[in-house]
Amino acid sequence: MTEKIKILLAEDETALGTIIKESLETRGFDVLFCTNGEQALNTYRAEKPELLVLDVMMPKKDGFTLVKEIRAENDKIPVIFLTSKSRTEDVVEGFGLGGNDYLKKPFSMEELIVRIHALLDRKRKRESSEEVSIGKYRFNLSKQKLGLGEKEQTLTHREAQLLFHLSENRNAVTDRSLILTQLWGNDDFFNARSMDVFITKLRKKLSEDETVEILNVRGYGYKLVC
Repeated sequence: MTEKIKILLAEDETALGTIIKESLETRGFDVLFCTNGEQALNTYRAEKPELLVLDVMMPKKDGFTLVKEIRAENDKIPVIFLTSKSRTEDVVEGFGLGGNDYLKKPFSMEELIVRIHALLDRKRKRESSEEVSIGKYRFNLSKQKLGLGEKEQTLTHREAQLLFHLSENRNAVTDRSLILTQLWGNDDFFNARSMDVFITKLRKKLSEDETVEILNVRGYGYKLVC
């Protein structure tokens, strides 16, 4: 029998948390439900779940503080934030601290489940991925390393994820909106400008091989040519 995937859910609204827990359990997940940040941190350390679904506003320890502490121990576990906050600054802070996705309340359970499966699929790909070649470069997603000859550069989490998406679709156009939704949570103007900055950084880090280019396909997305 296949072991159930363990998810840690932290939500201080007991009624909402119970609904989420029961809905996820009907889909075959094993859900650890906590109602405050301190309890969630202790449960994380004791149970080692595979994915975190965290409310931002919680008693004792808020979701952002919780993720900051967990990321100091584990920079790979997928994190989905749940929040009623709508300010762009809050979204940016959540991603900056290591969140992988962001759902604003109210949300549909189907949307949460789709996002959970997407993050788990990406986690499996990262864990199974070996070093791949991008022109003369060596790229290792799980280690976030980009090497050329004896030189090796360490990429940020966002840079590595973005390069992974481009390399998966190399020599073909990668939909800009798709990348923004998967890595930033939505494709609004602010996130689009943020992605442009990361594209510029990747171009610089790939600049020593003239056969490698990241092209801007106006109105659609980007193409990694190598």
